[in-house]
Amino acid sequence: MKKNKIFTIKSIAVALAALTLASCTDLDEVVLDEVLGEDASSVDGALAAAYDRLGDGTFVDNGGIFAMQEYSSDIAILPTRGSDWGDGGKWRTMHEFTWTPSSAVITDNWNKLTNGITRSLTAIKTISGNEFPDKAMFLAEAKGLLAFYTYYTLDLYGQAPYRDPLNENAPVEILQAAYAIDGLIEDVEAIIPDLAELGNNQTHTGRFTKEAAYALLADMYLNRAVYKDRYNASSSFNFNEASVNGNGTDMDRVIYYTSLIIDSGKFSLNPNFFDNFSINNSGGQEHIFVVVQKIDNIRNGDNDLGYMCVARNQRPSPANRGTNGSCTTPEFYASWEGNHEDPRFSRKYQYGDGTWFMNDGTDVSVPASDLVPGSSDLPWFHFNSGLLVGQQYGPKLTQAGGFEMTGDGRIKVSQLFMEKSATTPMVFTPELDFDNPTQAVFAQDQINRGVRIFKFEYDPEQGNGSSNVDIPLYRLGGIYTMRAEAYLRKGNNGSALMDINMLRTSRTREALYGNAPGIAIPSIDADILYKEIGFELYWEMKRRPQMIRFGKFDLPYTAKPASEPFRRVFPIPQEAMDVTDELTQNLGY
Repeated sequence: MKKNKIFTIKSIAVALAALTLASCTDLDEVVLDEVLGEDASSVDGALAAAYDRLGDGTFVDNGGIFAMQEYSSDIAILPTRGSDWGDGGKWRTMHEFTWTPSSAVITDNWNKLTNGITRSLTAIKTISGNEFPDKAMFLAEAKGLLAFYTYYTLDLYGQAPYRDPLNENAPVEILQAAYAIDGLIEDVEAIIPDLAELGNNQTHTGRFTKEAAYALLADMYLNRAVYKDRYNASSSFNFNEASVNGNGTDMDRVIYYTSLIIDSGKFSLNPNFFDNFSINNSGGQEHIFVVVQKIDNIRNGDNDLGYMCVARNQRPSPANRGTNGSCTTPEFYASWEGNHEDPRFSRKYQYGDGTWFMNDGTDVSVPASDLVPGSSDLPWFHFNSGLLVGQQYGPKLTQAGGFEMTGDGRIKVSQLFMEKSATTPMVFTPELDFDNPTQAVFAQDQINRGVRIFKFEYDPEQGNGSSNVDIPLYRLGGIYTMRAEAYLRKGNNGSALMDINMLRTSRTREALYGNAPGIAIPSIDADILYKEIGFELYWEMKRRPQMIRFGKFDLPYTAKPASEPFRRVFPIPQEAMDVTDELTQNLGY
């Protein structure tokens, strides 16, 4: 095995194309490989397969972990919009808290995560049985991925399957979150000496490095108290319990590991917040651990996080459109009151000739000089970033299928209307006002409703579904929020305020507003911190666990009733229960 070949972006794709990754039997898709990864016999292929599970729908798709962490929160909702997005209630159930052990999203993501566990165990087995340079590093990476998939499975389902990969006769064990979290922390701490520092040994942000381990450990320590007492009726979690190794408290360890990252000098906060989520974000200055995405015609990256909020008549090019799906809730939009000038709230796009797209009815045209990557003649229209609210503007199509143009060859900007309700102006309203407040269902003439989140850039290069945008799993901004929360939970409000103001003032607005930095806040408490974390991490699959830690998850909000503590964890899918005697169903299901 050649070190300079392994896990470049292209080599992962080639390895996957060559492998039979369907080594999973039907049973494997429910729990674990009955025969542990017999087809993935090469070190290259086994470890590439473990990494690939991150991107193959799991952490990049609207229906993946995003659906469980964001649609179950106050940040995101995917309502039925007239004739679209009904799908038997598949999406609404996540926000209305009506999911069951047979719900499709619950089952699909169990399969994805446990398949990630399987692939990681297979990689551990394969690497352990071979001798080659950097064996210890690759084995540590495989163990890091195992911990990552297991952590998310414990977080969402409260249980996770495991089988000793080096013992062919080992039985399947079912790990319980309340106890397994400690062992998981110890496992990750144990592999740190063998992991490469980011940038060394040809590693990049798509590899599990020391810095990725620090981030995962901080995350696990931040949530450990919840796992120990998941059903606490008052959400009075003991965040300052002694840490696993007895070296301080859980929050001390969060501060320790986040500080290792912040103080390393390897990362810096990006003044343009939305650059973290742009098409050109590969190797971004905040990125610690990401899902690397490419359009390479082997398995293209997923455009969902940039596509789902875009209305069907919002067209980045004549060959692209949105799907008019997701939006945010009135509650999250209202949390920004007084903060609309925060650089993370929105950002207007400036074209190369200096034209700003204002999206306020004053635009007449924008230049047609930007072309869709890979095309020779498709003009590229750039929408603004952040939270889009109110009447929307943009290009319209001619009968011939091109953009309407002005006499001087520029793209004409017009008031937009909804594609499937042609007389309904494309006004993205903060209010949702469902006819039945308990059901997230819009009539056809209501499909415009909801503030849209344009945080991840829509990539128009190859249809509507493919993307080059890397998806951050851990980035520096999130590390600052974790440390701020740990400081606050220790009673050190001053240090928490410093971290939050570092985030605020390091971001700057666009040149249209003089590149003005964000404004510092004078004080902080738990409620203010809760909002600030949302400002930084919205749409990044972090909200559900945050709401649980802050005691907000059980509360009612739009189309979501007050819920019982058992809803803080999802049920084990019925199909897994049917074939696995070792599993027991979670409380309440």
